[in-house]
Amino acid sequence: MSNLRFKAVISASKKKPLHVEAPSERPSEYYGKYVFNRAKMYKYLPSKIYDQMINVIDNGAPFDRSIADAVAAGMKQWAEENGVTHYTHWFQPLTEGTAEKHDAFIEHDNKGGMIEEFEGKLLMQQEPDASSFPSGGIRATFEARGYSAWDPTSPVFIIDDTLCIPTIFISYTGEALDYKAPVLRSIAAVNKAATDVCHYFYPDVKKVISNLGWEQEYFLVDEDLYDARPDLVMTGRTLMGHDSAKNQQMDDHYFGTIPERVLQFMRELEIKALELGIPCKTRHNEVAPNQFEFAPIYEETNLAIDHNMLLMSVMKRVARKHGFRLLLHEKPFAGINGSGKHNNWSLATDTGVLLHGPGKTPMDNLRFTVFVVETLMGVYKHNGLLKASIMSATNAHRLGANEAPPAIVSSFLGKQISDLLDALEKSDSKDAFNLAGKQSLKLDIPVIPELMIDNTDRNRTSPFAFTGNRFEFRAVGSEANCASAMIVLNTAVAEALTNFKKRVDALIERGEEKYEAIVKILREDIVECKPIHFDGNGYSDEWRKEAERRGLDVETSCPLIFDRYLDPESIKMFESMDVMHKHELAARNEVKWETYVKKIQIEARVLGDLSLNHIIPTATRYQTQLADNVRGMCSIFGEEEAATLTKRNRDIIREIAQRTERIEAGVATLIENRKVANRIECVREKAIAYHDTVAPLMEEIRSEIDNLELLVSDELWTLPKYRELLFIR
Repeated sequence: MSNLRFKAVISASKKKPLHVEAPSERPSEYYGKYVFNRAKMYKYLPSKIYDQMINVIDNGAPFDRSIADAVAAGMKQWAEENGVTHYTHWFQPLTEGTAEKHDAFIEHDNKGGMIEEFEGKLLMQQEPDASSFPSGGIRATFEARGYSAWDPTSPVFIIDDTLCIPTIFISYTGEALDYKAPVLRSIAAVNKAATDVCHYFYPDVKKVISNLGWEQEYFLVDEDLYDARPDLVMTGRTLMGHDSAKNQQMDDHYFGTIPERVLQFMRELEIKALELGIPCKTRHNEVAPNQFEFAPIYEETNLAIDHNMLLMSVMKRVARKHGFRLLLHEKPFAGINGSGKHNNWSLATDTGVLLHGPGKTPMDNLRFTVFVVETLMGVYKHNGLLKASIMSATNAHRLGANEAPPAIVSSFLGKQISDLLDALEKSDSKDAFNLAGKQSLKLDIPVIPELMIDNTDRNRTSPFAFTGNRFEFRAVGSEANCASAMIVLNTAVAEALTNFKKRVDALIERGEEKYEAIVKILREDIVECKPIHFDGNGYSDEWRKEAERRGLDVETSCPLIFDRYLDPESIKMFESMDVMHKHELAARNEVKWETYVKKIQIEARVLGDLSLNHIIPTATRYQTQLADNVRGMCSIFGEEEAATLTKRNRDIIREIAQRTERIEAGVATLIENRKVANRIECVREKAIAYHDTVAPLMEEIRSEIDNLELLVSDELWTLPKYRELLFIR
């Protein structure tokens, strides 16, 4: 293994950038090349069919099965012109990934030959082995039925020779087995609730759109080095590894020059993304070495989620082509920043009004304040649930670790908005709504143009920060499906807006003027949601104490955080908004607990194996070399003089013995604790046992191994070190 490490280092060090030939066309010309978008539909569908499809997409009209064959025929023609031979239903089961089964277009022609067909009925089909996907007990394990049906609001696309059809995934009895179905329901819920409230201000609004702009962080590791780290291969993170002498202490990485080999990867990724209609915008180094970020222009939430899931798949493929392995784990390396996926969320009307953006009139700013406050109401009432939506065994490594996200959900608003809410709470004056918006700032440097200051600064410790015309939910993990967070956020805000309108309408019915009724209810909500408003340091110990005093959720145990899905308030919210039923929520929690157990279980097994079969034998080998040296010195200089000359080596021999003994004992206890936990039948209790008795032991064992790494001769150490994994690029 030691030879493998050095061979990997040599191989990685010699790799050159893989040149990427850019398309001859401008990006705007090849954007959406492999997407059956509106332009393709207009070309390949009859005009009446096209009009019906646009009505489905834009207005939520039901998809008429009578047009399915015509739509399928148009898709097939376009696909065949692009060399496609297969199709697949592309869906998002409860695995944080995507699933697909490829079928050829061919069918029997009843003449002894084959014909290529793709009929409308194939846009919805039974999946042959849906039982292989987690369902949380919704079905018996022997029941394999499941159905996938095309989501017309998400365009079909081509990967290689396959037509990919984005679909929902449901059980035989209609329960959602995926993320897409409840996402669509949550979008519908917030659309209805927000549109109803908008009518107080803009009667012509017909639709409110939920928008999402994600920021995908990731690490790249050379493929040879990756293959020499069994823990990376099996778990996606390093289960051991001492800090490099240099990690992220210097500021030369963040926003620095992108390494050429990485830049070529990014170039090809951007081309592939644009061809698939993913509107990539930003690429840059992140704060940690070998960490990077990719961000698109914001889109409608459902489409943005699909694009993120697709992108993560494409990223992995392109990375391997360039000799890298992509790490999406939230914390692949200890001691440096992990990776997140900030979700920039907003609401906009079909008339072009950003509902979280200030306006130029008092009524516009009243609208702005209503939507900001009711968003805060949703976040406040369901702050624990919102944290549960982003929690996982992998994201738990970031939670509360002095990097986003903090362990407590709160919202930063900035001074101007905070002052506005305080003024509104205490005053009847309509002048409170005259927001300054953006102010000019002129610098005394002639070559620098005039800058614009936003109406709020940023607070990097806030998990849910207002950033000018949207909220940034910074707690989402890098390998997570954004849908989990968006389902909760959209539904919580829909509930808050529905409740707001109900109370305002009640006052209006009693004879109050509309403006006064809105302001009165708004004041009540400003006061009620105050506990969620925090502009200070979200990482401080003082804030944790204050948050607990305010009644916010401060739990940090992953299995216990999942309980929030089954709180009566959560069940009531999901059911009243027609997003999910109680049994669907219970099933999803079963999946969450089971996934948590499996993640920790695999990590514990890998750590035990590496400890006993790699680390201890390596340390013992070095110990033997030192012992031979001590004996040789004694034979040359005698016991008395050699005792002084070999003191360091004797100390190292003793320390190695002590640490290997503690590692052995720790692994033995780890195995026993795992056995005890595995005998627990209740999956929730099993997850708690793994959290309380298995995960902490892994950290103790790691500490001993990381100290051994500093003691053992570098030439004997078998696993690529952090300095190699992070700085060879």
